[in-house]
Amino acid sequence: MEASAGLVAGSHNRNELVVIHGHEEPKPLKDLNGQVCEICGDEIGLTVDGDLFVACNECGFPVCRPCYEYERREGAQLCPQCKTRYKRLKGSARVEGDDDEEDIDDIEHEFNIDDDQRNKNTKIAEAMLHGKMSYGRGPEDEEAAQYPPIIAGFRSRPVSGELPLSSHANGEQMFGSSLHKRVHPYPASEPGSARWDDKKEGGWKERMEDCKMQQGNLGLEPDDSADHDMAIVDESRQPLSRKVPIASSLINPYRMVIVTRLLVLAVFLRYRILNPVHDALGLWLTSIICEIWFAFSWILDQFPKWFPIDRETYLDRLSLRYETEGEPNMLAPIDVFVSTVDPMKEPPLVTANTVLSILSMDYPVEKISCYVSDDGASMCTFESLSETAEFARKWVPFCKKFSIEPRAPEMYFSLKIDYLKDKVQPTFVKERRAMKREYEEFKVRINALVAKAMKVPPEGWIMQDGTPWPGNNTKDHPGMIQVFLGHSGGPDIEGNELSRLVYVSREKRPGFQHHKKAGAMNALVRVSGVLTNAPFMLNLDCDHYINNSKAVREAMCFLMDPQIGKKVCYVQFPQRFDGIDRHDRYANRNTVFFDINMKGLDGIQGPVYVGTGCVFRRPALYGYEPPKGPKRPKMVSCDCCPCFGRRKKLPKYTKHGVNGESAVQGFDDDKEILMSQMNFEKKFGQSAIFVTSTLMIEGGVPPSSSPAALLKEAIHVISCGYEDKTEWGTELGWIYGSITEDILTGFKMHCRGWRSIYCMPKPPAFKGSAPINLSDRLNQVLRWALGSVEIFFSRHSPVWYGFKGGKLKWLERFAYVNTTVYPFTSIPLLAYCTLPAICLLTGKFIMPEISTFASLFFIALFLSIFTTGILELRWSGVSIEEWWRNEQFWVIGGVSAHLFAVIQGLLKILAGIDTNFTVTSKATDDEEFGELYAFKWTTLLIPPTTILIINLVGVVAGISDAINNGSQSWGPLFGKLFFAFWVIVHLYPFLKGLMGKQNRTPTIVIIWSVLLASIFSLLWVRIDPFILKTKGPDVKQCGNNC
Repeated sequence: MEASAGLVAGSHNRNELVVIHGHEEPKPLKDLNGQVCEICGDEIGLTVDGDLFVACNECGFPVCRPCYEYERREGAQLCPQCKTRYKRLKGSARVEGDDDEEDIDDIEHEFNIDDDQRNKNTKIAEAMLHGKMSYGRGPEDEEAAQYPPIIAGFRSRPVSGELPLSSHANGEQMFGSSLHKRVHPYPASEPGSARWDDKKEGGWKERMEDCKMQQGNLGLEPDDSADHDMAIVDESRQPLSRKVPIASSLINPYRMVIVTRLLVLAVFLRYRILNPVHDALGLWLTSIICEIWFAFSWILDQFPKWFPIDRETYLDRLSLRYETEGEPNMLAPIDVFVSTVDPMKEPPLVTANTVLSILSMDYPVEKISCYVSDDGASMCTFESLSETAEFARKWVPFCKKFSIEPRAPEMYFSLKIDYLKDKVQPTFVKERRAMKREYEEFKVRINALVAKAMKVPPEGWIMQDGTPWPGNNTKDHPGMIQVFLGHSGGPDIEGNELSRLVYVSREKRPGFQHHKKAGAMNALVRVSGVLTNAPFMLNLDCDHYINNSKAVREAMCFLMDPQIGKKVCYVQFPQRFDGIDRHDRYANRNTVFFDINMKGLDGIQGPVYVGTGCVFRRPALYGYEPPKGPKRPKMVSCDCCPCFGRRKKLPKYTKHGVNGESAVQGFDDDKEILMSQMNFEKKFGQSAIFVTSTLMIEGGVPPSSSPAALLKEAIHVISCGYEDKTEWGTELGWIYGSITEDILTGFKMHCRGWRSIYCMPKPPAFKGSAPINLSDRLNQVLRWALGSVEIFFSRHSPVWYGFKGGKLKWLERFAYVNTTVYPFTSIPLLAYCTLPAICLLTGKFIMPEISTFASLFFIALFLSIFTTGILELRWSGVSIEEWWRNEQFWVIGGVSAHLFAVIQGLLKILAGIDTNFTVTSKATDDEEFGELYAFKWTTLLIPPTTILIINLVGVVAGISDAINNGSQSWGPLFGKLFFAFWVIVHLYPFLKGLMGKQNRTPTIVIIWSVLLASIFSLLWVRIDPFILKTKGPDVKQCGNNC
């Protein structure tokens, strides 16, 4: 993968491929033939066959043959960079330690593996790659097919060893190279840089000092040194994380109250059903139906919180285990996905801050690859990313030098804290001022690009070299890939390597279904699988920056833990937000869900996937099942007496032998079944390189693959027809069928038997922006609710899907069912919020007069509700204000957004009427919390406004009637007023939002709401549907004029 290869645009279906080099100044490429030895400085030279001499086949560290021979004969026989033992090459004399090696050339027989299992895997991979998986290969490719297969025994090349091209004058030469030609790697850093000079000068000294340290020659007693080393080894073997159960003094009373509330609720509903209101049967029946639904909804929401837990991570143990000094860093690589669509609604400056926080996070730079998906094919986004790459050369070393937190510059420079705290370097203040000035200039350049993008020229956008922008037609354009940073992309200002930064815009053509965000994410999965293929993936929204630079390390404490990591499909982090007012009027923080519900799910089978801030295991997205451990022995009984347990059964013999004798089965078994029984083309698509990468559970790109071939294949896998007749979107990757693809994706993984982890580090791992004004908030909730309705009516509905395997736990299923049925609560909620006004206007009530004994049921129910809430707040740490805001917005959203979601969902299912949603705006107002008072007209405001007016009118009418009728009517009125005030108090934030900053409400809202309320009241007075009609005396018979 070349950072200097230019913008690659093309279409696999149309057999088109273009490389645009002129958009930015090309950087000189290093000539392979001119490499010098990093030890003595002489030229490396060639082998007897005329190829470049490579001493270490693992990392490609440049060493000449004399230094290689000297190190094997006199030294430790190790590569100075990766510490791998040098193998005997052709023409080299044998030395001690070569006895176990065969007397054959290592390079010529590099892919020969004697292990039977690997030989079998090799044959399968070879048949796969040279059989059905060859697609449209030309004569050159047919000739190349005689070479050894891309992958043998599933050995992969490390991502950090990516290969450059010796030269490419044009795009045809660049992509004309053979796919299977072996190109030797060259070092990741330029010779002559400070890092390599230090290694060259001090490598041997460090080795001698290490030996002396081990022998106790530097002032340490041998016994003390040994004890210290043993302590470090013991510490590294400890678990990387642990569960922290909630204290029994907090959780046991909570569970007791839940059971008590369930019993009280049953008694209450029994009393309500057995005691109808005969003079208002309609009101009574409506209230009974609503209360039964509320009880059902409460059960679905409450019982998944039965086993809440916390978790702790040990980052020091992670470093001790995988970052041993003097050895290659063993932390797993990670691919980070950032998705964006419209630069006008998702400002490029926000996306740039997210990208900068990724590139500068506390993780080995060669292990990070950042992919930015531009689903709008915007030249503004492309140029902004180019500017971001240049600014990253200054920002990344500044962050790592001074341990800056957070590492998004906009948020760091806007912090109102003492930025000198814990800073001891004398140059910090000077460099900070300089960096702030650099960032302000960077902001001006980004703002200029955005201002330029406001008006599209008639001829379309033109690149700097005069080439038309390939994405001028956003609905009909080729796929585009540009590698901005990474290998050969140039170092930062201190000469250090930077992480990879890749721009991706998938191909779009008319007549194809592109599946919105889910389709874009699946395209990133395939591109990253071809180019870097890291075993783990982190996905972030463009407005969610990394707030804690160690966030990925926190996730690796679970995913790389040898005890629990193999069965973990993803690690979900809570969503936290900036820019929300202190009172959080519309419950944007959603802390009740993230701090209570998600902790409860973590104690069952894991939290649901919420769309961002999640680190995935790549094989889990590929549809593999988790590894299967040995089954626990079942209790058996003898044949002579009816004791407890099951009757002892004879062992079953299978092709693997007796049950229990086979070793732990995992991905190898899954692969063998897939390769022998399934068609890879139907599952993963027609890309040999990508399909091969799916079999590498440890990651890495296929060996011997040139960067040109990888980029050509990357264009192929983002073509618009690639997913046709495959399992993408149905069984693999992000699942299609709902605009809330995150719920479906996590649900499918849990149904396969995976479990997920909830990680809540301090400070929070990620932070984003939330739509804090009322209109945007309701539209966001509408989108989520409509996605839940779509899932409920789909074949993946948790009500009936996933029972076959029995791998989804029941309480986990309760939670998923609740995520799909909660919008339907809007119908009974709307009716229940209207009942108080009806009761006040008609003088009737939903309950008969109750006795003192019956009143105990109501008192017990209210006490159990409040006690449950208080105990939840105790063990979760959520404040009572946050809990109350959540309760208020549950009513506000229920009678507005959720109601419209149900209606639109039914229209889509029954009539096929689809609804297009726009992306929630991430733009911020210059004034602090200025957007909180912004008002945007939406039909979602009409139902809650109407309910408010009706209840206010009912309160006035009820009090007036009580005043006119005397003191005897005040007693029944109190219950109705309490009911009405319950509705008004819950809708109070909505009322406050309607008033806006100047206490003014749009005229259209007032007109519609008053009109609906008046029509409703007049119809009610005329019809009285819930009141029994009584026949009076016949006027004609009695003769009295009544």
